[in-house]
Formats: sequence, C-alpha cells, structure tokens
Amino acid sequence: MKAALIQLNSTDDPAENLPATCDYVDQAAKGGAGFILTPEVTNCVSASRTRQKDVLHHEADDPTLAGLRDRARQHRVWLLIGSLALKTDDADGRFANRSFLIDPKGQIAARYDKIHMFDVQVSEAETYRESAGYRPGQAAILAQTDFAPIGMTVCYDIRFPYLYRALAQAGADILTVPSAFSPVTGAAHWEVLLRARAIETGAYVLAPAQTGTHKASRGKSRETYGYSMAVAPWGEVIAEGGTDPGVIYVDLDLGKVAQARQRIPSLQQAPQFHGP
Repeated sequence: MKAALIQLNSTDDPAENLPATCDYVDQAAKGGAGFILTPEVTNCVSASRTRQKDVLHHEADDPTLAGLRDRARQHRVWLLIGSLALKTDDADGRFANRSFLIDPKGQIAARYDKIHMFDVQVSEAETYRESAGYRPGQAAILAQTDFAPIGMTVCYDIRFPYLYRALAQAGADILTVPSAFSPVTGAAHWEVLLRARAIETGAYVLAPAQTGTHKASRGKSRETYGYSMAVAPWGEVIAEGGTDPGVIYVDLDLGKVAQARQRIPSLQQAPQFHGP
C-alpha cells in the first residue's frame, strides 16, 4: 500500500485553500497512492475567531468537505482529511476540529472530533487557548478500511499516550496524527513523540502537517513547524518532509505491524498495580 502525506501552507481563506489542496490530492493519486492524508485545519488556518465565524461552514454545507469527497470518488482512493474547522450548533458558538476518513466512493467512512485541546503557554510571546474557540470531542474512533484499521487522532492528542494504546488494543494498525504543530514545540518534541507512539503501539504513525507562515487577512499570522512524517511500527522514520508544501510518499508493509507486536508484546502486558 502506497500512502501520501500532503503538507500544506493553508491561509485563512478556505476558498483559496481548496484548489491547492485538490491539486496535491491529484498529484498524490497520479503518483500511485491509495491512501492520501492532509493536515489539521486543511480548510482554514486562522488565529482570529471573527474571521473564522465569517468563513467557516457547518459540515453539511462545507465546500472543502464536498470538494475533497469528490476528489476521493474521482480517484477511487481513501482520503483522510486531517481536520476541518467547522461551525457547530453549540450554544457557546464554539467550532469543531473534525477529522474525516473518506472512502473510494466519496462517502464519509468515519469522523473524529479532536479530544485534547491545545491550551498552553509555550513562552511569554506564544500562548494558545484552543478550547476558547473549539469544543473538545469525547469519543475515540477506530475506522475500518479494506486495507487496515485506522485510529484517528489530531495534533495535540499525540501527547496523551493512553489514547494511542487504547486505539492499538482495539485493533488499529495505522495511527493518523494530522497536525499544525508550533515551531517551538515541533523542533523540541515532534519526532520523538511520533516515534514513541509508534514504538509503544507497534503501529504505523502517519502525520501530515501544516508548514510555514500562514497568510492572514485578519489577526496575527500563525506559524507551523512542517516536517510531515511517517514512522514504522519498530519506530524508525521512513518518510519525512521539510518545510515546503508538497507530497511525501511512503510504502506501508502492514505485515510489519504484527512483527513488531510479536517481538515486543507490550500491548498485552499491562499488569495492575497500586499507588502512588
């Protein structure tokens, strides 16, 4: 199975981002990928809540979702839309950060709302309060495909290993981590976190990423780390992007999942203990 990780530099204009994303999906499909993945907030990278209210849509009428479903159907590929920022009907007006798995018929096979919100102060100059604009999801999702079970996660989830262990124990052979990682935390932690989750679970970890400085028509421009990455079940990095948008290909040998789990059967070794 050939997979393709798409690295994007999305702006705060979904209408501008969709054609570029579709072009990369076309490129990936022509390159032979049967499973194509895009990053977190594929449709809109923005730090402005008022801008998001102006340009975002509900799932039922989101143009990015419709356009990418059409592309999956056209190319007859599995497509993970890393996530879309979407309006909800919540009384507090918060958005959803929702990942979609699209099947080769263009149907939505699975949805996952990001559980862990990025509420951190990286430095005095860099603070994030994702929960102020987005409502957290409450359910882990194991999606079924015709090539492997997939555990769906998003970005900051990567710092919570119990989620990945639960997905792997439920049967996930591939874990997806579409992201828009901060440059500071990305340089320090991105690779080691992705490799750790692969080693702990014996699964493939596929992490398409946003990259660069994101053009903003309102509010402060965001910056993201890039370096989309694929990690094999034994923990080695088998594909990596740099800081430019583009497509990164990787061949998945799903037999290696069983091999890694047989060599280190830690998923079945979880004794109960007391304390601290």
